[in-house]
Amino acid sequence: MGNLIKAEFRKTTGLKLWWALMIPAFAVSFFFAYGWGNGVNEFSDFLGTYDAQRLARALGVQVDALPVGMLAISRGVNVGLLFPVIFGISALAGEYTRRTITTTYLTAPGRGAALTAKMVTYMVWGAVYALVLVVATTLGTVIAVDGSRLPSVGQWLGVLGTTLVAGILATLFGVGVGAVWNSVTGPVVTLIIWMLVVENLLVFVMFGTLDASWLGGVLPNNALNGIMGALAAASVGAAGVSAPAGLDENLQWALQFLAGAPGSYAWWSATLVFLAWTLVFFGAGWAANHKRDIT
Repeated sequence: MGNLIKAEFRKTTGLKLWWALMIPAFAVSFFFAYGWGNGVNEFSDFLGTYDAQRLARALGVQVDALPVGMLAISRGVNVGLLFPVIFGISALAGEYTRRTITTTYLTAPGRGAALTAKMVTYMVWGAVYALVLVVATTLGTVIAVDGSRLPSVGQWLGVLGTTLVAGILATLFGVGVGAVWNSVTGPVVTLIIWMLVVENLLVFVMFGTLDASWLGGVLPNNALNGIMGALAAASVGAAGVSAPAGLDENLQWALQFLAGAPGSYAWWSATLVFLAWTLVFFGAGWAANHKRDIT
């Protein structure tokens, strides 16, 4: 197994894709966190003095000490998570496209061993992407947000932990989607449209017309975003498990939206939901590639 994992790392590092995606992942996350940080820095003005004071009292802090930097980091991380998803898609689908899958399967003791080696390899890559996103969004937030509104050390460690979980699951989700689809271009285009446009429209429309605030917590992209986003929402008192009594439902949803996690209950529940989505696609891809013709 060790040799198979080494071979998989050689494959990924021998291609330009890992850094061709990592560079824009860093840049997009940095500038998104910076821009979002500038927007939420004047948090009391955005919410209105009464709402900001009520939240501050519930959290036991001054209005100018609300940790809105968490919202900027969360948004930057969530946008950047699209890149490890795309990277994961290439794991198996890229080998079929390049026609190297035959060699991979024939040189491994079995398809199960080859697929396990890919899973381990891309979990490591997911963690690497997560670290890059944390660094990029932290830098962007520190530049844009006042020092009193930055996350505490404990909150930042929470950012690190949840982003690592999200990065690993995002990559494995991409591996599963690419394995099921057996293509790179198709799932990449479809997921970009779904994650950036369709799902967000569904969440907005369903909340506005049917008051279905829970929908964002169960759809795949919003569940992925909720792993980090719910932690950020909790830092400003808007997560389901920590919302102050009497907090207006619309305000809570708006704060969750600012954190990139509308409808999320808590970071652990978002993790479980997205883990379920990942297992569905990864399991289906695993099953399909045990039988797929490689000639």
